[in-house]
Amino acid sequence: MSLEVIEVETAANPTATVLWMHGLGADGQDFVPVAQELSLAAVGPVRFVFPNAPVIPVTLNGGYPMPAWYDILGAELTQRQDEQGMRRTQGAINTLIARETARGIAASRIVVAGFSQGCAMALMTGLRYPERLAGIMGLSGYLPLLATLAAERSPANHGLPVFLGHGRRDGMVPLAAGAATRDALTALGYPVDWHEYDMEHSVCMEEIADINRWLLRVLA
Repeated sequence: MSLEVIEVETAANPTATVLWMHGLGADGQDFVPVAQELSLAAVGPVRFVFPNAPVIPVTLNGGYPMPAWYDILGAELTQRQDEQGMRRTQGAINTLIARETARGIAASRIVVAGFSQGCAMALMTGLRYPERLAGIMGLSGYLPLLATLAAERSPANHGLPVFLGHGRRDGMVPLAAGAATRDALTALGYPVDWHEYDMEHSVCMEEIADINRWLLRVLA
């Protein structure tokens, strides 16, 4: 599976990449305005890569086709999971990361990021990626396929910095799911930068400021 992407560069000849996956039903344009709010000049030119998810039938939506990284089989997100769909998307994201390294961006200068479903895929892919990355940024999401993580996680990315942000009033992916993700990753030895916000299933200016500070740190 190949993914169409939207690219935004803060200046010519980028030296770092943020690969940012959107949420269910959205598209690659969704987080372009957020990226444009960031001030990352201190770490040099940055390329933002925003893939578009394929349009697939989503069970939770009555089988209606929509942009999705994998099928949502029920409201309890971590009980019944579309492992086949997740692994297919993981492979496609791996290909995009490899494409960035082929373009001259070291893996250690690549952040894998995502919102909601995109957060789940950023975590799943980044923790298993065979080369050391700069970090994983997960917004309003959860950790998929936890049962296989200890066996499948990449030795190269042990201790990888992780940013997790979540809204206290999130009615789509409950705050408890984000907190459980934080606790699971912390137990496995990952340094998690955890943030809660007074918002719903969204992004706020306070979170954007925290993202900015974290990116400056991991891409320094």
